[in-house]
Amino acid sequence: MASFAVVAFFGPQIHLPQDFNTNFLMLVRWTHFLAGITWLGLLYFFNLVNVPFMKELDAPTKGKVMPPLMTRALWWFRMSAALTVLAGLIYWGQIVATDATNGKMQGLANASSGMAMGSFFLIWTIVWGVLYACLLPGKGIFDKGAFIGVAYAVVVFVASWLFLSLNTHGWESNRLLAIGIGGGIGWVMLLNVWGVIWRIQKRLIQWTRDNAASGAPMPDKAKSMARQAFLVSRANAWLSVVLLFFMGAASHYPMFGK
Repeated sequence: MASFAVVAFFGPQIHLPQDFNTNFLMLVRWTHFLAGITWLGLLYFFNLVNVPFMKELDAPTKGKVMPPLMTRALWWFRMSAALTVLAGLIYWGQIVATDATNGKMQGLANASSGMAMGSFFLIWTIVWGVLYACLLPGKGIFDKGAFIGVAYAVVVFVASWLFLSLNTHGWESNRLLAIGIGGGIGWVMLLNVWGVIWRIQKRLIQWTRDNAASGAPMPDKAKSMARQAFLVSRANAWLSVVLLFFMGAASHYPMFGK
């Protein structure tokens, strides 16, 4: 009886779309949101809670707590990062294709999704390579969080300017360009997760487990590797703030394109 009342009350107000594309894109966007919340939630947990907590533990306790905790947390961290970016790229690809189609209908011969998609992957992959190169020396100024932060800010600003400069043909929408920057930052963060953080953390986890189980000493490079992973994770946390701004600006703060 209660369920009938609910259906009767809300029924006239519910009009679900019937076309496949609308429902598919809603599912993709919903997946993007859920995975993104999981990814960034764990990112903030690592930076705001886990890092200071681990510093308070003595070696034996850390050996028991760190391996199982980080193994589970990093699995969700990696998978949610990959799913977030994959779903985001599918959704953004639809926006790019729609904008290009509308541009062609308006008689703009240069309306093609190739430049937007190609410049996205080229620019932001190079950005990741440049930023990773800044971490490789691991000493002197290259070990300072302030320097890494300034380097990231400058490189991301230049990359954003370049992406906008290459995609100003008159048919690109604010959504295309804003997500092209925010999503580009997300692409850099994903490469950081899989190419730096996980690559280092899986070795640190194993060394910590071995140390707790058999007393095997931690390798000399463990400290520098942990520092590198920390700097990348902290950089990702700050980059996420910028990423979220551009994602919100895509539909709610028209400042680019038409």
